[in-house]
Amino acid sequence: MHVYLFTLPVAMAKLKLYYDLMSQPSRAVYIFLKVNNIPFEAIQIAIRNGEHRKPTYTKITLFQQVPVIDDDGFILTESVAILQYICMKYKLAEHWYPLATPETHARVQEYLNWQHANIRFHGTMLFRILFRLPQETKQPVNKAEAEDCRERNKAVVRHLDQYFLKDKNFLCGREISIADLLAVCELMQLHVVDEVNIVHQNDRVREWFSRVKDRLGSAFDAGHKIVYKVHDLYKSTLKSEIARL
Repeated sequence: MHVYLFTLPVAMAKLKLYYDLMSQPSRAVYIFLKVNNIPFEAIQIAIRNGEHRKPTYTKITLFQQVPVIDDDGFILTESVAILQYICMKYKLAEHWYPLATPETHARVQEYLNWQHANIRFHGTMLFRILFRLPQETKQPVNKAEAEDCRERNKAVVRHLDQYFLKDKNFLCGREISIADLLAVCELMQLHVVDEVNIVHQNDRVREWFSRVKDRLGSAFDAGHKIVYKVHDLYKSTLKSEIARL
């Protein structure tokens, strides 16, 4: 009599993503998971309601920020680290986070380091000046600060054009990478406050933006559904209300 021993396959724990789609880095990770068909449990953390400060979330991350992933007990913060981890853990296409070619890898790393004090900082500041501060303080927009910030964002777009893109289809080479994904999510923050013309005025950056959006497909719109709604609300109501302050 033969006895056959076998074990049933153990289901892999689904990746958990803690996110808020008003957060640029959250959108990048959310879109990336969808584009690459990686199953995940989406757990929304509404920053506007202070959910990131609740004790239950603080147990997950002391930083009280989004995005955060929990991959079967492995907790990771910071969008750049999360995207890099996903690329390597799930063995995604090399173009997303190039490792084999030192020069291309270095270009992606260059952008990832450059972005924080440039595209992210200045885009967030314009959003804050035109949207958040007037709502929080009930004070009118500081027009001088807003115009100065617009000029800084225009400079960022010029740098994308003249340094990163030049004659390439994407920021760091011939193929899309996580640098392009992070960049478009940052620039979409300008769309919320009806300032995306800063991007559209530059032909090469406008074409690149459209190219990246096409490559991301339906995941792009899924990740920006809240941005579209807030933009429509801002343009139809909030912009005029803020102007009357």
